Order: sequence, then structure tokens, then C-alpha cells
Amino acid sequence: MPAPQADAMKNFARLKFMSFNLKVPTNWRNPQGDAGAMYDGAFKDNEKTSTPGSPPLFQPASLNKYDTDVQKMQIATVGGFIDSISSAICDAWGKWQNLATMAGVVIIGPVATMGQLIGPPLTPLILASAPKSSPQQLKYANAVATVIGTAWLAYTATIKLPGLPIYPAFAACPSPVAPPIPNTPFPIAGAMQVTASLTPALMKMQMQAMLGDPTAPFHGELFEAICDGFDKCFKIWQTTTMVTNIIGTGAVPSMALVPPVPGPVTGGIGTMAPGGLK
Repeated sequence: MPAPQADAMKNFARLKFMSFNLKVPTNWRNPQGDAGAMYDGAFKDNEKTSTPGSPPLFQPASLNKYDTDVQKMQIATVGGFIDSISSAICDAWGKWQNLATMAGVVIIGPVATMGQLIGPPLTPLILASAPKSSPQQLKYANAVATVIGTAWLAYTATIKLPGLPIYPAFAACPSPVAPPIPNTPFPIAGAMQVTASLTPALMKMQMQAMLGDPTAPFHGELFEAICDGFDKCFKIWQTTTMVTNIIGTGAVPSMALVPPVPGPVTGGIGTMAPGGLK
């Protein structure tokens, strides 16, 4: 399966952000008593009630036109960042998947073990198309890209084959050297792997630390929403992305006997060129 689609990550992240039910302007309270009467009299009738913006990434503190204007502005700003960073992540993910290779697979009979999945660094691929039209956007984007890229590198370094019977023809091969053949495809989830570095709570904390600005608006909720969207896409990707075209070959020692006897490949190797993750 191709890398996760940006629309899916956008929707997951937006739904998570909406769940926080944030109101803007922040900490606004309508004045009471005489102050309330003065405040109410300061607006025209058509300004006292207005239609809030949608989708409701934020709730307006009131239906006053000026409050719903703030809400609509924040929806556009935060929603635009969520959409743009999600697109950048998914675009980078797709490029990584197309370029990823695997080497060092050890084959004994039909069983494959070990191996190392290698791909380009994800951080610069994300930053290449991340939103950075303002200094604030750049700070947020850099935190997201660096943390996800570092976590992805740590995760992919743990991927190994646990002993999968993906070369059935190598159980009894009738030639001195087994001809190169591709593996039986299996999902990424079938490999040994450690996903601790991709834990949403951990990545959120790391993003906040890297941002280094506890007063930055809505940064905690924004990072949590992005990490949640990434996590949901990652879990789908694990089970739907297949590892294919690990080309295996190796010697068949039993064919050197007199008379030769078809037997298992021993000390075989497997290598996957770019494009094997599908």
C-alpha cells in the first residue's frame, strides 16, 4: 500500500484537535452588571449575534461578531497548519517508502532472519514542503519534523526478520546455487520491531521541549493532534504495507554430494532494492 494519504492524516488530526473544545478569545468572560450594559451597548444589533466558523476547530467565546471573527481566524491559521504539515509528512513518508531498501537478510532453507531496513532521513524530506511562511510556523514545523524524523529513524533501525518462511522453494532446491527469487510478501507488522519511539505522548513531549516556548499559542493541543494523526496512520500502514522483492539466493551444499541430493539453501542472502515496500 502507498504511504498514508494526507487527507486521512488531516482528518485524524483535525478530529483530535476539535476534541479539546478550545474557546477563543482565550479566557474571555462577558462583563456583568453596569459594565455588561455598557459592553452590550457598544455594538450594533447585527454585531451582537453572528454565525460561527466551521469546521469547529475552536468554539467562539460568544456569538458576538468580533468573537466569531477571532474564531474564524484561528480556524484558518491552525487548520491551515494542520493540513500543510500533514501533507508534508505524508509526502516525505511516500518518498522514504519509495527509496527504502533492505540488506543483510540471512536465509537458511525457507526461513529468513535478520536484515536491516534503510531509508533516507525523514526530517529534511518533511521540512522541504512544511509550512514556514512565518517565523512561528517555521518553529512549529521544525519541532514536528525533527521529532518525527528522529523517532522514525529509531523505529526503522529496529526492524528485523524474526524467522519467516518466505522462501518455500529453498527448502529443497535441485541446483548447486538457488536461483534468485523474490520472497513471499508479508506485512511490515510481521517483522520484529520496536515502536516505543513513535508513542504519541512521547513525541508530543519532545516537540514541546524542542519548541522551547511554553507560551506559544495552542502548541500542546496542536502537537498532540498531529501525533495522534500520525499514530493512527502508522498503525494502518503497518498492517497494509507489504514487504516484497527481497531477492534471495544461496548455495545448496547437498548438491555437492555424490550423487547430488536436492536440499535446503544454507547461508543464503537476501536484498531488497528500492520499491519493495508496497
